[in-house]
Amino acid sequence: MDAEHASTTRRPVAVPLGATVTASGATALPATGAPAGPSAGRTFHATALPATGAPRGNAPRGSASYEGAPREGGLLDRFGRVATDLRVSVIDKCNLRCTYCMPADGMPWLPQTQLMSADEIRRIVRVAVRSLGAEELRITGGEPLVRKDLEHIIAGIRADAPDLPISMTTNAVGLDRRAQALKDAGLTRLNVSLDTLHPETFAELTRRPHLDKVLAGLQAARAAGLGPIKINAVLLAGVNDTEIVPLVDWAVSNGFEMRFIEDMPLDGDRSWSATNVIPARDIRAAIEEAFTLTADPRGRGAAPAERWEVRRPGETAVAGHVGIISSVTEPFCAACTRTRVTADGKVRSCLFSHEETDLLTAVRDGADDEGIAQIWRDAMWAKPRAHGSDRVGLARADFVQPERTMSAIGG
Repeated sequence: MDAEHASTTRRPVAVPLGATVTASGATALPATGAPAGPSAGRTFHATALPATGAPRGNAPRGSASYEGAPREGGLLDRFGRVATDLRVSVIDKCNLRCTYCMPADGMPWLPQTQLMSADEIRRIVRVAVRSLGAEELRITGGEPLVRKDLEHIIAGIRADAPDLPISMTTNAVGLDRRAQALKDAGLTRLNVSLDTLHPETFAELTRRPHLDKVLAGLQAARAAGLGPIKINAVLLAGVNDTEIVPLVDWAVSNGFEMRFIEDMPLDGDRSWSATNVIPARDIRAAIEEAFTLTADPRGRGAAPAERWEVRRPGETAVAGHVGIISSVTEPFCAACTRTRVTADGKVRSCLFSHEETDLLTAVRDGADDEGIAQIWRDAMWAKPRAHGSDRVGLARADFVQPERTMSAIGG
């Protein structure tokens, strides 16, 4: 890291969205109890679990993992949580190489034949919405914009589900050329990954010099009417942790919602350490040095981000909102409502799961909608309590990082 990056202040950086920006140890996890969920009025029986952790999501039907799984309705798990937030990865490839996500090179991309086709994605989403009660869809990757047929995928889903909120997580590289077409196809809003406003730091984090392309994509997305637009920043100690206040200021000034994410052990280099995590409490404290934070009166619900209203000093009007996703130091697994499908059609009941359940083979073998739905119900019934096992904590001694990196899982 050069001298500028080690400094606590950095030179101003002009960005083409109307703002000039100047930049001015993880804790023990709470001993939370078993998650409480929306299971009132329903009787179900949890099964004994293997001492090694989570039950196998692809265990044969009739095994202990599936005992008690519902035969109808939505995606209920053994702890009473119901998954209604669907996240579908459309590709594992990415045009950046973020250090907290991927190795610099050598990623083994999925062959084209293993990727879900546009029609297969559409079918799986349709089953999730019509048979399993999915209420919102997030398209993820890799980088979704790498798929040339992305607009076609979204248009098909929109035709099947006219009222479904469809969002997308993207790095926005190339979005300037496609924002309007994506909006026209039916995309609702965006989460854009942007960890820094400094070109040098951006190149260090992503291993690519594309900050200008990201900012151009944001400008085009706003012009196309995609919104709200949320900016996701992963904070890394000694790299971009001095940019908390400048990022909030820039986001609020441009009408974006800033969201900070604690660094999670999903990196390709397997170099994650809890000591490098910027904990949520320190992020909040840094923001409060420059702004007034008030808990969002709408509440958090099952959202991964805890949200606050942001006010500038001496002002009563709300200037914007900020959220913090604290997976490491303040885990929120008890309220999780997410179900994930990877780009090769595997259900992941938990972001940190070591087991997956194959949907795509069933689709290609001609299974009907109810057959696909039941495979999915079984997989989600076996969802672990937290962080890939039935014990809470990403910093615990027995935590084992999943084999897949974040880009291969889908966020």
